[in-house]
Amino acid sequence: MSLRVRERLGLADVMTLLNVVLGVVAMVAAILGEPMLVAQLLLLAAVADGLDGIIARWRGGTPVGPYLDSMADIVSFGTATGLFIFAVVRDEWGPLREEPALLALAVAGASVFVVFSLIRTALYTVYVAEGETRPGIQNTLAASILAAAYLAGVTSVPVLLGATAVLSLAMVAPVPYPKLAARDALVMGTVQVGAIVAPTALERLFPRVLLVAALAYMFLAPRYYWEE
Repeated sequence: MSLRVRERLGLADVMTLLNVVLGVVAMVAAILGEPMLVAQLLLLAAVADGLDGIIARWRGGTPVGPYLDSMADIVSFGTATGLFIFAVVRDEWGPLREEPALLALAVAGASVFVVFSLIRTALYTVYVAEGETRPGIQNTLAASILAAAYLAGVTSVPVLLGATAVLSLAMVAPVPYPKLAARDALVMGTVQVGAIVAPTALERLFPRVLLVAALAYMFLAPRYYWEE
């Protein structure tokens, strides 16, 4: 039996695979000790993640699309983001080999995020149907908040590790989150591109605006954003 790859994958799936590639490149950058580049790549992967949904609505999706999307989330907004956290700790605190307690803390922070992202993605894929209320913040949003915070100048390891723990729990919290309206997604995407291309311009304006907007959505959207 042939997998018939060319017949069964669509344009939206290609964008999803681009998301995966960006996640892998981000992991390589984390290993090389380039946390700023990792943050930019995570935001770019989030843009790709948004575009695959737009393309799927425009051109139509494929049966395999949701599964690819879920697996892509684990790569970019699970594993790559966990490695980003580790890279930030190593960059701020220096080599960790001689500090087993700090090394364990860095590994724990990275692992917690990856595990909760995996749990969220698996449970969402199996138990939440299209059009149903989406519980917990998206792992894309959690990763974007961490990346935007770092690009905005938040480099304190305790703060970032604390944020990682809070965002990890928020991914599985029983709080309903709405989808962004198209106009708001476009505005957010524009700011996101600015944060990727010029993260330090105008005193880090773009990542700071992105961080504030993402946090506003996280805390206010469940109560105030619903349009229906």
